[in-house]
This record gives sequence, structure tokens and C-alpha cells, in this order.
Amino acid sequence: MSGNPGEEALTEINRRWLLKSRPAGALADTDFEFVRENVPELEDGQILVRVMMLSCDPTQRMWIAGDTYLPAVKIGEVVRSGGAGRVVKSRHPGFAEGDLVHGLVGWQDYAVIEPRGVAGASKLPPGTPLDRALGALGMNGITAYFGLLDVGRIKEGETVVVSGAAGATGSIAGQIAKIKDCRVIGIAGGADKCRWVTEVAGFDEVIDYKSEKVAARLRELCPKGIDIYFDNVGGEILDAALARLALRGRVVLCGAIAGYDSATPQPGPRHYGNLIVQRGRMEGFIVLDYMPRAHEAVTALAGWMREGRLKDQTDVMEGLENAPAALRRLFDGSNQGKQLVHVAD
Repeated sequence: MSGNPGEEALTEINRRWLLKSRPAGALADTDFEFVRENVPELEDGQILVRVMMLSCDPTQRMWIAGDTYLPAVKIGEVVRSGGAGRVVKSRHPGFAEGDLVHGLVGWQDYAVIEPRGVAGASKLPPGTPLDRALGALGMNGITAYFGLLDVGRIKEGETVVVSGAAGATGSIAGQIAKIKDCRVIGIAGGADKCRWVTEVAGFDEVIDYKSEKVAARLRELCPKGIDIYFDNVGGEILDAALARLALRGRVVLCGAIAGYDSATPQPGPRHYGNLIVQRGRMEGFIVLDYMPRAHEAVTALAGWMREGRLKDQTDVMEGLENAPAALRRLFDGSNQGKQLVHVAD
């Protein structure tokens, strides 16, 4: 049954956002449907999670558009999303009522989860703040860690350029590069984001793609070339970085948000031939491949945070009813850091 998004949820009712249509171009409210359903009963091996916080990530736009490394969200299904919450019922021997967990909970008040596989749930370490569990100490931090260390094979003294530098993943990637004693240049949009990148996150330089010509600034700031380009956006900025690649330079393909919200595919990079000239390497990766080693990354990230060497910022929108609007903020650039939706205390 349908409901009004602003109405207060009852404990026995599960408010859910379902995918109504595949988006053509920019996301719109009409792509989703807000419904109220009964909270389902559990089967053996399942847990019922009261969703408390939702994670907004660019990959969600890919999940609702079509098949990727995960099957596309089907029309009429709850919108897939990472999140965290509390177990309120359990028919699984490894989980008890009151456990805090994180996983693919979806845009809803209550998620029924089988704690195994990609769509499962994992317990959160005691005392872990939910915002950090979904950001700097979660998928974003783990992505940045393995993207730089394993895919990028970072070395001390290198020049590292990070696009989406004020975002949840890019900001962590750049700070890890600083921790590894590299020179780090960020690319971000707008004066406020650029100020945060240098003054708080500690990048050496920043390029404002909204007011500066990225290719020209990269030539100025990277006279000897780029050793590692950590790419979160694709498009013209990727092309500009390829043109400045240093000998044996590496391009780490983490995301391509510049093209996710477009009705037509982004054109391929013109300067890909520079990979041949500079004997470079361009490699994509998915963080799910590294989840068996997640503890390694989280241990390192948490240690750097305790030492004050790693900073994060979160942007929290209130209310499940605002989930579509929160996701859109990633694509119009209005979010500041990790975008979250607060669903319940």
C-alpha cells in the first residue's frame, strides 16, 4: 500500500522505497515509489535489522541502471543500499537481539537479512560510530586503502593526484598517500570543498575544477608527471590526468561518477595512448574482491584516526523519506564528504 513520505512510521509498518523505473539521465523522484508494508516474519537463519543509518554511494546509481558486478535492482524491489542498524529479532545462532550490524540493508525501516554472501550482514566492533562504520572505517576507507596500496602500489616520494578529493573515498585516498610520504594533489569542486581538502585533509595542492582548467593546472603542478592518478570521476578529468602520466605511472580506476547520471555514455579518453608511451598501467577494481582482508585495512585506518593523521567529514540528511534527495546530492556536488541518511536512533 502507498503512503506519504513525510508521515511518521509505526513500529509494525515497514516504510520502503521501491524502484519504479530505470532512470534516464538525472535521478528523479518519479523513478522511485514510497510504500508501507507489514514487517515480514523471519525464517530460520535470518535476522531482522532496524535500519538506523543509510550510506549514499555513487555505485547505487549503477545498481538501479542495469547489471554490473551485482545484478541490477529489479523494478518493484527495494532500492539497494549499504547501511547499519540494530538486530531486533534473530533466528540465526551467530546474532542476538541488540547486535549492531552493517550490510546491504536497502532503503527501508526494517531489513530481513541472511548473514552470508555479498548481501549479508556483519557485526560492528563495540563502540564503532555508525557514520564511520559506513565511511572512513567502512567501504570507502577500505576502497581507498587497497586501491592505493594494492592496485596503485604506492611508493614513498611519488606524486599522487586524486579526483573527487573531497568525497568519502577520495579524501581518504589522498590522506593515505600523505601518510605514505607522497606529494598529493586533489581535484574538487567549489571553494569550500577545496579549502577542506588542503586545510583539514592536508593535501599539498588542490585544483578547483569548477573555476580552473584542470589540464593546465596539472601541467603546472606536476612538471615531472603523475605517478599515481586515483580516479573517482572519469570523463575529461581522467583524460587530463592521462596526458600528464609519468614514466611507469599508474591509473587506479575506482569510479566514474561524471558519467553515472548521464543518458549517454561518456566518450573514451583521447590520451590513452600515453599509457603506451609512458609504459603506464590503468586498472579497475571492486572493493568486494578485498573484503576477506578488510580487517587489515580497518585496523590501519582506525590507528591513523586515533593518531590524528586521518580526518573525515560526514553530511547527514534526516529521514528515510529523503533518501532519493540525499543520493542526488552526490551527482550535483552539494554533499560535503560522506553522504548519509539518518533513519532512526
